[in-house]
Amino acid sequence: MPTPHLHLSPLCQLPAGTTGRVCELTGDDSFCQRVREMGFGEAALVTKVSGNTTILCQVNGTRLALSHGAAMNILVEPLPESAR
Repeated sequence: MPTPHLHLSPLCQLPAGTTGRVCELTGDDSFCQRVREMGFGEAALVTKVSGNTTILCQVNGTRLALSHGAAMNILVEPLPESAR
């Protein structure tokens, strides 16, 4: 059975208040390891709180700020309201 195609967006492009599931981390190995340690591992749920240049988000009950460049490397699948 084919896997459904996921619509992935960089975390920085999520609208404020939207929750997404982390599906892929891009960037070098040290960046990926660092953001995994912060809680942005694959399958983590993250909510974008606000921001365009500096992105404020909530992951695992903690609010964290990321640069726009870092948020570009965290690809998420936006979740519908009913799945949150």
